[in-house]
Amino acid sequence: MSKVADSSSPAPSGIPHGGTENNLMEKVVSLCKRRGFIFPSSEIYGGLGSAWDYGPLGIELKMNVKAAWWKSIVHRRDDVVGLDASILMHSKTWEASGHVHNFNDILVDCRQCKHRVRVDHIKDGKCPSCGGKDFTEGRPFNLMFKTNYGAVEDGGSLTYLRPETAQGIFVNFKNVFDVTRRRLPWGIAQIGKAFRNEVTTGNFTFRMREFEQMEIEYFTTKDEAPACHQEWIDDRLQWYIDLGIRKQNLQLRKHADNELAHYAAACTDIEYHFPFGWSELEGIANRSDYDLRQHSQFSGVDLQYHDQITGEKFYPHIIEPSGGVDRAALAFLVDAYHEETVKDQTRVVLKFSKQLAPIKVAVLPLLKKNNDIVAMARRIKNDLQKELVCVYDDTAAIGRLYRRQDEVGTFYCVTVDVQSLEDGQVTVRERDTMRQERIPVDNLRVYLKDHLDYARY
Repeated sequence: MSKVADSSSPAPSGIPHGGTENNLMEKVVSLCKRRGFIFPSSEIYGGLGSAWDYGPLGIELKMNVKAAWWKSIVHRRDDVVGLDASILMHSKTWEASGHVHNFNDILVDCRQCKHRVRVDHIKDGKCPSCGGKDFTEGRPFNLMFKTNYGAVEDGGSLTYLRPETAQGIFVNFKNVFDVTRRRLPWGIAQIGKAFRNEVTTGNFTFRMREFEQMEIEYFTTKDEAPACHQEWIDDRLQWYIDLGIRKQNLQLRKHADNELAHYAAACTDIEYHFPFGWSELEGIANRSDYDLRQHSQFSGVDLQYHDQITGEKFYPHIIEPSGGVDRAALAFLVDAYHEETVKDQTRVVLKFSKQLAPIKVAVLPLLKKNNDIVAMARRIKNDLQKELVCVYDDTAAIGRLYRRQDEVGTFYCVTVDVQSLEDGQVTVRERDTMRQERIPVDNLRVYLKDHLDYARY
C-alpha cells in the first residue's frame, strides 16, 4: 500500500473556537477572505461599509443554509407552502404596516465629537465615541430605503425597498388561500432580500443594510396561538442544533412587555453566543391579528379567513419565526471554527455538518506528475460531481492539500495513489477524525453517499 501522509495521526487535541473569544472574529474574518467565503463589497474602490460579497465557498454555504431551511419548513411539513414576493411593493403597503410612520431610530449628535448615535446606544448618559455628555435633541430617522418607481420622479412614484419580507406574505394571504384552500393552522414561508438603512452596522455580516431573511407567517386561531408560538420556538431552536450548533452556544430570551411591538402578544429570541456577545439569531413572535386586519382596512379587500366547514369568518392570529440567512451562516461559521494540535502543529478545521459543508468531497492525486494517477483522479471527480459537490486539487503536497480542505470544511478527501492503479482502490479520509480507509472505486459513490447521509439533503 502506498504511503499517504496523515494516515496514523494521533487524536487531535485543542479547543473549540481556536482560543480566546477576543480574537476569534478576527480569525474567522481572515479565513473568510483568504479562502473565498466572504469578501468586502466593491473592495477595489475602497469598499462599501457593511456590504459583503459571498465568494465561491460562501455562496455554497449560504445556499446550503437556505436549502436546509426550505426542506425543513416547506418540503417536510404538510402545513406550510412557499412564496417569493417582489422586493418592490405598492407604497401603501408600508403605510398599512406602520413602517412609514413608526420604523424609526431616534438619533442625537454629540456636540463634543460630532458623532451621530442612536439614543438607545447611549449608556450612562455618555457618548460611546468620546464619553461626552452634551447631545442635540433627538430626531427620528426612518430606516427604509426610498426609491422612485417608473421613469418620472415625483411624489406619486415614491416607493421603498422592502425592510422585511413579511408584508409580501400578508398581502398575498388571500391569493395563496384561494389556490390552496388550507384549513387553519397553516403557513406561508419565504426567503428573500430585505433592506434597512441602519445607522449602526458592523460585526462582520451580523448587521448589514442589505440582507436576506427566512420568514414564516403561520396562521392560527386566537385560542391556539400561544401553543403554536411555543411549538415554533422549540422547532426553530432544534433546527440550529440539528445542523451542528452546540447547545451551550444557544439560548432563548423572552421579550419583556416593554420590549414588545405594539401589535405583538409575545416574542422570544433565539440568541447565539457570538464572539461579540449574545445576540439575536432568530425571533419568534406572536403578532396577534394585527397584520391582516391592517391590510384589509387600508386596501378595502377582505382578508378574513373563511372556514368552509363552520362558515365562521375572522382574522387569523399569526406566529412569525423570522431569521436571517446571513446571521445563520455567520453563526455556523463561527461555531464550526476549531483549532487543534496535531503532531505539534496547529490544524484549523471548519467542522460543518454534512448538510452545510460547502464541499462534500475533494479528489486529490498523490503524484500530480504521474499522468495515469491524474487521469484516474479526474475520472473519479467527474463521476462523483454528478451527485456530490466535489473538487479536484493537485496544487500542493498531499499533507498541505489535506490542511486546505480541513480549513474550508470539506468532509471527505479521496486520494489516488500508485497502488490505486493496480488494485482499483482509493484512500478516503474523514475530516473530523482524520481516519483513513481504502475503498474500491466501484463502491466509492455509494460509500460516500451513505456516509454523508445524502437522503437528508
